[in-house]
Amino acid sequence: MRFIDTNVLLYAISTDPDEQAKRAIAVAILERPDIGFSIQVFQEFYHQATRPGRLGALSHRMAVGVVTSSMRFPVQPMTLDVLFDAFRIRSLTGFSYWDSAILAAARALGCDEVLTEDLAHGRTIEGVAIVNPFRSAA
Repeated sequence: MRFIDTNVLLYAISTDPDEQAKRAIAVAILERPDIGFSIQVFQEFYHQATRPGRLGALSHRMAVGVVTSSMRFPVQPMTLDVLFDAFRIRSLTGFSYWDSAILAAARALGCDEVLTEDLAHGRTIEGVAIVNPFRSAA
């Protein structure tokens, strides 16, 4: 199973002409049946997608609709176990807390990959491979 980071959702809704190749990749990823999310990803998505000044910013209603439709996939809640695993991963890797929380949520959900543009592509942290699906579109 593949864990989806926030940037995949954001590229999927992008109207920026410079991001259309990444948008196509993101849309294809979101059509897969083997993906999962976390509450943190949905929170970050909502915040960024509705941010004033964002090109093509979504309304509250539209952003909630994206989150609601994504809930057909497994979603990892924030739990104390995930929180403390994120602390441990941060200590182990030196990643930010937020990136460590993504990895902890992916582990808790049973994912073997995290699809993200934000972490070290090719690195594996405790059985979870970090994959940048947008490398070819850069």
